[in-house]
Amino acid sequence: MNKPYVYITRKLPEDQIKPFKDDWEIGMWESETEPVDKETLKKEARRADGLLTMLTEKIDEELLNDVPNLKVIANMAVGYDNVNVEAAENKGIIVTNTPDVLTDTTADLAFGILMAAARRIVEAADYIRDNKWDNWSPLLLAGSDIHHKKLGIVGMGRIGQAVARRAKGFDMEVAYYNRSRKYEVEEEGLAVYESFENLISTSDFVMSLVPLTNETEHLFNGDVFRKMKKEAIFINASRGKTMDEKALYEAVKGGEIKGAGLDVFEEEPISSDHPLLTLKEIVCVPHIGSASKETREKMMNLSLQNIQSVLKDEEPKTPVH
Repeated sequence: MNKPYVYITRKLPEDQIKPFKDDWEIGMWESETEPVDKETLKKEARRADGLLTMLTEKIDEELLNDVPNLKVIANMAVGYDNVNVEAAENKGIIVTNTPDVLTDTTADLAFGILMAAARRIVEAADYIRDNKWDNWSPLLLAGSDIHHKKLGIVGMGRIGQAVARRAKGFDMEVAYYNRSRKYEVEEEGLAVYESFENLISTSDFVMSLVPLTNETEHLFNGDVFRKMKKEAIFINASRGKTMDEKALYEAVKGGEIKGAGLDVFEEEPISSDHPLLTLKEIVCVPHIGSASKETREKMMNLSLQNIQSVLKDEEPKTPVH
């Protein structure tokens, strides 16, 4: 009996895939950094029983129309807006993701870029690197306090709750807006619920942690930035398309808000001439929310375990629906 064929769209460490080699025939894209090209992905998906994909791979209806053997798509991320889940389910293909294992790591990064933007840490590091530090002055690179300020979190899922716990350690006032009330969050004392309008207009820091949907695309737009406090800092650690980058650029450049910390962008990757990189008030990092060695290895393993379960006709650990 032939082994099932599993295709992995990025090169993973040998110690991750070795436990599955007895059960599967494994194909793998040869690069750790460059995404698989569209034609190769189509060809491999046509043959595969299982796919392990990254956010860079677009698993759309066109691709899914020609995958006669495919049973499972394991997306190595929490988000899965790169996969047409409805089209997959219509074909009986199970889609899985990697929640929980990256919650704390992503929350660390989200709060880290908040701190970096507020305290001008990247700008200050460059100040020394550029040999500009000649003397001390009272307001040299003076940023904004974080402690006792108000953090407004939009999207109170697992990561939002983890960020709120970190904020409490800084004696921050934490409010949240979510499509549905999270009473357990309020009972725990992590955050108070506010309307979206009130949250964006009264928070010192506004953080996007929402999934990308039709409703959240460009949720943070010019109108929203204009309603924020002039001293407010916007943080996005969710999906790039939840914000209008041009509107954010204009808001920061025009002094409508003080700055931003971004881990995500509308189109990724961005290049060094991107307009947002011209503003020292904006801290940009390359979608590294879950990028600790420990967490990425957990994400790899969970994705592989999900494929294993489906190919054995068992329930996957983390199906998206």
